[in-house]
Amino acid sequence: MKLVRYDAGAGARIGVVKADGIVDLTAARLGWTTMMEIISAGAETLDAIAGIVARDDASVALDGVRLLAPIERPGKYLAIGMNYAKHRDEADKLGIASPQHQLWFNKQTSCLSGPFDAIDPGVSEKLDYEVELAAVIGRAAKRVSEADAPGHVFGYMVANDVSARDWQFHSQTFTMGKSFDTHGPIGPWIVTADEIADPHALGLRCFVNGEKRQDSNTSEMVASLWDQIAYLSTAFTLEPGDLIATGTPHGVGAALEPPIFLKPGDVVRCEIDGIGAIENMVVAPR
Repeated sequence: MKLVRYDAGAGARIGVVKADGIVDLTAARLGWTTMMEIISAGAETLDAIAGIVARDDASVALDGVRLLAPIERPGKYLAIGMNYAKHRDEADKLGIASPQHQLWFNKQTSCLSGPFDAIDPGVSEKLDYEVELAAVIGRAAKRVSEADAPGHVFGYMVANDVSARDWQFHSQTFTMGKSFDTHGPIGPWIVTADEIADPHALGLRCFVNGEKRQDSNTSEMVASLWDQIAYLSTAFTLEPGDLIATGTPHGVGAALEPPIFLKPGDVVRCEIDGIGAIENMVVAPR
């Protein structure tokens, strides 16, 4: 299923995309008012929602609503750096050494925005794009093995890890340059895990003004998603709703020769096979 948050003019609602419309789950009045509640409720809730979708026709036109970030405010948004070999190569040319271990940083959850919302550069003069597969944790994970990791994933989204390169290295972690407001567009919906046979076999691409900048496959990850979950959960508990951005492939603007950074008016489209696409325009700093 494709679980979605949307606004048809009367505030945020939750639903399921069916053909070109949305089945309104808020109207079902079964006690779910947020996506976090659905994620936390477990498999029985998904079974109940599947029953509603099979029974009910879409009542809301998809093109008549504003799609919101598919999840409200998760507890954590964790992102891994340099997790594709060719991206490590281009980082090396910029003087950034390849990490010996998985390289993790936080994106503050206040950066999250909708799949078609504007990107505000803020004070950054070196704004960059990064298409990534994002995973949503469904069951709490603590010291989970790679073999058991798939059972803790609720679903998947497209993410753009928008990066302020001139702020990224202000400190020992990347958090400052990765967490500007609006620099976390996600969506367009959460595709439940049962619909993605293998998250490590998905083509992913990024376009700027129609020009392809990134084109790779999640099979090229250095550390698989299952390895990522095992590594993170060794240190702390991953909780329902937590987001994991699994890394970006080569082709980022900072590594082009010469570097090309985003500017107001640019339109960035990130897409992943089997999930969908998000598209965001860069606006003038507010």
